Amino acid sequence: MGSDSEAEKSHQKERKKIQALAPIAKPLAGKKLSKRTLKLVRKAAEHKCLKRGVKEVVKGIKRGDKGLCVIAGNISPIDVITHVPVLCEENDVPYVYITSKEDLANAGATKRPTCCVLVMTKPAKGDMPAEEQEKLKSEYSQVATEVFELAATLF
Repeated sequence: MGSDSEAEKSHQKERKKIQALAPIAKPLAGKKLSKRTLKLVRKAAEHKCLKRGVKEVVKGIKRGDKGLCVIAGNISPIDVITHVPVLCEENDVPYVYITSKEDLANAGATKRPTCCVLVMTKPAKGDMPAEEQEKLKSEYSQVATEVFELAATLF
């Protein structure tokens, strides 16, 4: 009986997340891709290969940093992030929306909810071991190809 109520609560949480989504949140990652993307963000945060927040992400994209842009779909007001997908498309940076800014912040190792992050394959400062970089690059490429496939179905 307790497990039913837990399952029901988690289902209601998911429903609330989906209802809070912005109308421009496309391409939206499914459950599986969302999990993989958040795992990639977590690994990138560990190795300092992550830019957090709209200001840092925009600055990075304008400077020519390549990576995967992960945008939260439940941002209010939506005007805060409407220019980011356009900027990503102009600079050939793949982007994907996920349902929750809180999940994105947890994966990015911050306590504050985060609008968007840019996952890069190289750290901004310093170096990382070649073995770790290869693991990050392989995970990045898997997620990036899935994002490209998802975006191709939309356009």
